[in-house]
Amino acid sequence: MSVEGSKIPSNPNTKVNYDLSRLKEIWLAGGCFWGVEAYMARIYGVADVTSGYANGNTDNPTYEEVCSHKTGHSEAVHVKYDPQRVSLEALLGYYFKVIEPTMSNRQGNDIGIQYRTAIYYKDEEDRAIISKVIALEQEKYAKKIVTEVEPLAQYFLAEDYHQNYLEKNPNGYCHINFAHLNEQPELSRSVKRDRYIKPSEEQLKSQLSAVQYDVTQNNATEKPFSNEYYDVFDKGIYVDITTGEPLFSSMDKFDSGCGWPSFSKPIIPEAIHYIDDIRFNMNRTEVRSKTGDSHLGHIFEDGPKEMGGKRYCINSASLRFIPLKEMEKEGYSDYIDWVKE
Repeated sequence: MSVEGSKIPSNPNTKVNYDLSRLKEIWLAGGCFWGVEAYMARIYGVADVTSGYANGNTDNPTYEEVCSHKTGHSEAVHVKYDPQRVSLEALLGYYFKVIEPTMSNRQGNDIGIQYRTAIYYKDEEDRAIISKVIALEQEKYAKKIVTEVEPLAQYFLAEDYHQNYLEKNPNGYCHINFAHLNEQPELSRSVKRDRYIKPSEEQLKSQLSAVQYDVTQNNATEKPFSNEYYDVFDKGIYVDITTGEPLFSSMDKFDSGCGWPSFSKPIIPEAIHYIDDIRFNMNRTEVRSKTGDSHLGHIFEDGPKEMGGKRYCINSASLRFIPLKEMEKEGYSDYIDWVKE
């Protein structure tokens, strides 16, 4: 049987070419894994999801053994995702939309220890993010959230017939409501990137200042502590100076002390691309805008851990700042919630 609202939407990840080397992973339990697997697979930025049995007390259990309640396993899904397309915080936000986290050993019509809600992780840094999300979710409930949070001890793939079950059986049982996936802000914003067009060489030379042109087109670097936005922390978005495409939000800006604007992540991961930079006898990763192909700066791994650990060190000359109060007038109303979140 299927429940109202559980009609499976199309998968936005099927045509995405994921770089497997940069994927991260998390394991989630939320009742019958059929629906959780199909739901998580349709979050933009998720490259792969499998169904399996996690954190029990036996090896390689069968479905029947797990259902006997003697093995201690949960029905869980293994989620591999691209952190440059979707954050762990966002993934967990979607997860909590479809579970009842105050209910012990039960979800929907499914009752038993294998149907407990749980989040399992391998990367210790993920624990702080998980705790932060749960603390925010707890504010929504009078009862205590009982979702289990543990390091992953074991995960065994479920039998083949459980994998992609709802793909094979569209009318199969599912307790998940997929309606929450209809409006994915990351996906809708990514699609709207087509509106931004790079000007001609002649237009760039006439529109940009000498410093802006040199930085964006010739890979130059402006002076630290004397550029326009290094110490600006007003609410708003930062767009590509050449195309107007949104790149960074003030919500992700922090003071790194380096003298250039620093961000923890881009607004739309697809708006950025990365190039190995070995100039000046250094091994760095250059950051460029995807549509405008403007040199923006470099990415480093010394950012605040609570913000994901990344530091996008960006030249002010590559950016134009649009204050929150002017975003609607300038055609960026779709991004206002990105600044207010």
